[in-house]
Order: sequence, then C-alpha cells, then structure tokens
Amino acid sequence: MALSRSEIVAKSDLKRGYKNKALKLPLTTIAEIERLAEVKGLSQAQFIVLLVEQFGEQVKGA
Repeated sequence: MALSRSEIVAKSDLKRGYKNKALKLPLTTIAEIERLAEVKGLSQAQFIVLLVEQFGEQVKGA
C-alpha cells in the first residue's frame, strides 16, 4: 500500500529528528512571536527554539 504525501513527510521529519507541534496560543502572543522573530531575522521556529534553549539555561543556573 502506497503512503500518502503527508505520511511520507511525517516519516521523513521523524527520521531527521523533527516533529510537528501545534499549540493554541493567545493572538497577542502569536503576534509578538511573529514580530520578535522578524526583528531578529529568524524564522518563528528558530526563534522559539532559541527561547527554549535560553530558558533551559536559566533554569539550570537557578
């Protein structure tokens, strides 16, 4: 049985260490993520990864 396009993409992403994560966030938070990512010249995904890494460092240091 042939895989659908979405199944192929999901399998490829998982193989490369990626997984889709959908979050329900307030519109103001989404707008701020969009704005700050653009200011920093990053994609929104890269910006969120950077924030999580920095937060993790702060938690370790606390």
